[in-house]
Amino acid sequence: MKSLAGCQVATNITAVRRQRGSVPLAGEAHTYQLVGFGPGLGLQEALKYLTDPRGKLFGLDVSEYMHKVARERLGPQLASGKVHLLQGRVECIPLPDHCVDGVFHSNCHLYWPDMAIATAELLRVMKPGTRMLATCDLGFLRHGVEQGFFKGVIVEPEPYMQALGAVGFLGVSMEDLMDEGKSFQVIYATAPPPSTTENS
Repeated sequence: MKSLAGCQVATNITAVRRQRGSVPLAGEAHTYQLVGFGPGLGLQEALKYLTDPRGKLFGLDVSEYMHKVARERLGPQLASGKVHLLQGRVECIPLPDHCVDGVFHSNCHLYWPDMAIATAELLRVMKPGTRMLATCDLGFLRHGVEQGFFKGVIVEPEPYMQALGAVGFLGVSMEDLMDEGKSFQVIYATAPPPSTTENS
């Protein structure tokens, strides 16, 4: 089920792009992070929108197997330095403070054992004022719960959204979108802008 969640990243990046005209990936020379990249399909899709040759894409996943599959899929992009794969947990992201211009993930928050630490780490690596998008398919997840899957996992979005707000994210909200006859949800959160004291 974890790998399935990773595969949904690619589908949801495309869907958000179609419905809202943008995802947290743009043509400018920006750096983005994709959490829980699974077999690399989401990274592959995200690269289509990161068109500036100076832009970089960091992928984080804990699974050794998924790293192996993603390396095989993204060999040329890894060799060029366009993509960087990081092995580790979201509770301890191996990146410096305030270094990425946006974060995207799909469903992987369901498996984070410490939501407070994970959301704080996401905020730590994001530059002030940048945005995170998290997509999920509540219909699929709720059906899975009814079928006996996701045991011990809270699939409802409220605990995650509350955790984002608690660590300092602003504008935490969720939107229902429809793409090609399928509904899904997008959670938005923005890193706070630089404080006036930091600018003085």
